[in-house]
Amino acid sequence: MIDKVNISRLPKTTLEQWALLAAVVDRGGFAQAAAALNRSQSAVSYSVAGLQRALGLPLLVIEGRKSVLTAHGRTLLTRARSLLKELTTLEALSATLAKGWEPELKIVVDAAFPRVRLLKIIAELQVSCPGTQVQLADVVLSGAEEAIAEGSADVVITSKVPAGFLGDWLLDVEFQAVAHPGHPLFALDRELSPEDLVPHVQAVIRDSGTLQPRDEGWLGAARRFTVSSMDASLATVMAGLSYAWLPEHVVSEALREGKLRRLPLLVGASRQVALQIVIPTPVLLGPAGRMAVEAFRRAVRTRAGAARRT
Repeated sequence: MIDKVNISRLPKTTLEQWALLAAVVDRGGFAQAAAALNRSQSAVSYSVAGLQRALGLPLLVIEGRKSVLTAHGRTLLTRARSLLKELTTLEALSATLAKGWEPELKIVVDAAFPRVRLLKIIAELQVSCPGTQVQLADVVLSGAEEAIAEGSADVVITSKVPAGFLGDWLLDVEFQAVAHPGHPLFALDRELSPEDLVPHVQAVIRDSGTLQPRDEGWLGAARRFTVSSMDASLATVMAGLSYAWLPEHVVSEALREGKLRRLPLLVGASRQVALQIVIPTPVLLGPAGRMAVEAFRRAVRTRAGAARRT
């Protein structure tokens, strides 16, 4: 049964008023909000004042040169932000329904996901949904989490699912500690302890996220060589400039050819990273997005099946 709106009790406030209040708070003042929204300051002030009159509550106070929320304002705006997000989702859903197939599909993938499998998935999508433009972003660490939290992607492959979202496990990626065969660590000719690693340069991949960047793995080296991608990390290790933990699928060929060696660590020579697939806004996922999700799952199942047969 569909709930009916009680027209005798229509809201006294509008979502536009709440959106303007949020802009004032987020930007730190009426002038800043007006500039960001391309409106006059008086129009923004009038709208927020009308909101406070309608509620009969003060929502803002001036502290120094900034407008800050009162205790009541914080409580109400938190609820209003949820409504604003729902409205944005509703409008986006309307656009998706009107267009049928998505004109654009945004996929964000953790750099640890195997490249060969990823390229096969993209090739499959180009055939299955040729009218959809696929945008692929390669991210590291919290970059995938930001895409989920901000809703800036349709499908995300991540090593960590933010609170409030659900993900499905795809695969475990094994990271190996490796170095060039000529690296001084091999001259020790024994099992290595963390103390043995400290004086040497470790290659570390920079977090592509900006809101809450994080580190991961062992970072005990006194000196680090920070790079922006998995390929750059591999290149520095193969050049003998550093050691690093890199995915097995990235280093397997170089290990077979003797261009890299596994570091004989007493503990921590390898570690597992679980990758999961997340749909940030399931209600907005169109047919191309659903095909992408199935393509990722099928690629993983196919590889697992091949591994069992060998």
